[in-house]
Order: sequence, then structure tokens, then C-alpha cells
Amino acid sequence: MSEFFQSEAFQNALDILIHQFPLAIWETVYVTILSTFFAVVIGLPLGVLLVAGEHNRILRIPQWILSVLNVIINLLRSIPFLILMILVFPLTRLIVGTVVGTPATVVPLVIASFPFIARLVESSLRELNPNIIETAQSMGASPMQIVCRVMLPESVPSLISNATIAVTTVLGYSAMSGIIGGGGLGKIAINYGYYRYQYIVMAFAVIFLILLVQIFQSVGTKLVAKCDKRLK
Repeated sequence: MSEFFQSEAFQNALDILIHQFPLAIWETVYVTILSTFFAVVIGLPLGVLLVAGEHNRILRIPQWILSVLNVIINLLRSIPFLILMILVFPLTRLIVGTVVGTPATVVPLVIASFPFIARLVESSLRELNPNIIETAQSMGASPMQIVCRVMLPESVPSLISNATIAVTTVLGYSAMSGIIGGGGLGKIAINYGYYRYQYIVMAFAVIFLILLVQIFQSVGTKLVAKCDKRLK
């Protein structure tokens, strides 16, 4: 065992760990949180529209608009992330000015994530007891009041739980983006583990990715427990 720790391969991996991993971890966390934020900004309203506009239940929205939204969401969700990343190269170059590097991965990550988040929001809102909405309607609440003061507040635990799933999914996507010029831990794992056969470096990258998933999941679980009225 001591020979392994003294080997040149391990020493090289240790040097990469010390000098390159801190920035890579920061880039991974930064891209994950930023991409998730923008994906939620787009996906949350879409999820609300899909539920509140169904059969004009709360919002009066033409059903053909909902059908188009469903098709777009299903279409984007069906495209594998790496292929989607290549397809949106022109849009990425238009917005960021380049298709490689850490900032450039935000655009495809948002496009890949917001349909997923929209479906998660839709799922959370459908879990609501219909009697709660009917009670709010009978009391004369407006559609916006029902959405903002009834549906969303009552769905907070489920929304947080699904947001945690979304964050960990985006984290996995961000790692995959290292194959096509992305930064962070995925880039280190691909450049050293795949191209240079330095599997110790790749193992370190995988370990840190697992730790990040555990951290995000633990934070999400604690927030759910704090917000869920049934657990109090």
C-alpha cells in the first residue's frame, strides 16, 4: 500500500488534486446552481400553466397553447444532453460568444433542465388536494391568488424535494459537458481519466461529484423536513 501512495501516478494525481480541483469544484457548483436557477425561472411558470390551465380549471388558457407547450417539453426531454449541447451551439455562441468553457455550458444546461423542472413542478402541483383549490375559488380568490397563495405555498415541501432532484440531475449534466469543452470536474475526469489514462485523477473527480450530490441531497432533505407541516 505504501508503494502505491509513493508511486509517480499517485503523486501526479495528488498534485492535480491540490492545484486544479479547487477551481474545478467551484466551477461545477457555480454552473450547477446558476443553471438550476435559470431553469427554475423558466420551468416553474410552465409547470404552473400546465396544471392551472388544464380544462380552464383556474387560468383560462387556450388548450392548443397547452398542447404546444407539452410537445415542446416532451421534445426537449427526449433529446440526449450531449446531442442537445451540440444542437444549441449556435445559440450558445450568440449568447456567450463561445461554445467552450464553463460559462458556455450554462445555456445547454438550462435548455436541457427547464423541461424536466416543468414536469417536476407539474407533478408537485397535481399532488394538491382539489378541495383546497375549490375552497379558495368559492371564497372568491382570483386565479393569481389561487396560484400564488394556495397552490405554490401548499406545494413547497414537494417543490423543494423535486428541486433537489433537479439540482443533482443538472450536476450530472454539468459533468457530462466536460466531453465537449465544458469545465469543472467533468473536464478533469475526461481530460485525465479518459485521454491520459490517469484513473486515479478520475477517481478523485468521481468522489467529489458523489460528495456534492450528498451535500445537495442532505440540504434538500433538511429543508423539506423544515417546511413540511406533516412532520411538525
